[in-house]
Amino acid sequence: MVFGKIEYLNLLPFHVFMKRFTKDSSSRMGMHYKKGVPAAINKKFASRRVDAAFISSIRARGYKNAGLGIIAKRKEVRSVLVIPSAQMREDKESATSNLLAKVLGVKGEVLIGDKALRYYLQSTEHTDLATLWHAKHNLPFVFALLCYHKDKALYEKIKKQFLVANIKIPRYILQEASKRTQIPPQEILDYLRYISYEVDKKALLGLKKFYKAVDNLV
Repeated sequence: MVFGKIEYLNLLPFHVFMKRFTKDSSSRMGMHYKKGVPAAINKKFASRRVDAAFISSIRARGYKNAGLGIIAKRKEVRSVLVIPSAQMREDKESATSNLLAKVLGVKGEVLIGDKALRYYLQSTEHTDLATLWHAKHNLPFVFALLCYHKDKALYEKIKKQFLVANIKIPRYILQEASKRTQIPPQEILDYLRYISYEVDKKALLGLKKFYKAVDNLV
């Protein structure tokens, strides 16, 4: 089993969970990982070089998903921003967020992931795209979905266990993440309060509204 691993902070709790999940003898499946940014993992999944991954919402259409995603839980997400720029600049690591900026009519430079969170923490001028989406539609925004090509039962089991797990990030993992991203441990924990993973009814409504808006761009 090859899993596409995106090492953004928003998936840190999931990676901690999966480390424990794959240690369970009943779940051990020789899990291997291919790392990359969202845009790269999208391509690897589409070409079947990975069996499952969190796929950008816009690229997840038509694929089976486990009902897990990366979702803006509150009225902001802090890691998907548009910052001032003389011309529109897309983030090459992104697929969904670039389109979201267009759907919302926001001009500037798109920033996603850990570098966007670092920018946010500087308290400089920015537009949080999840905040703007929520203000317009009163719905959460789904940035990615856990998609898979096969082994539906496995991913249903992962979803069920992950959503009820009391995940505590070990100190050494938090310190490693802080060193890698140059974001203080407490800021990482604060940020994770803004992320949700269950694709519930409101999340599905938000996702459908986004797809419709993208279709209307054409």
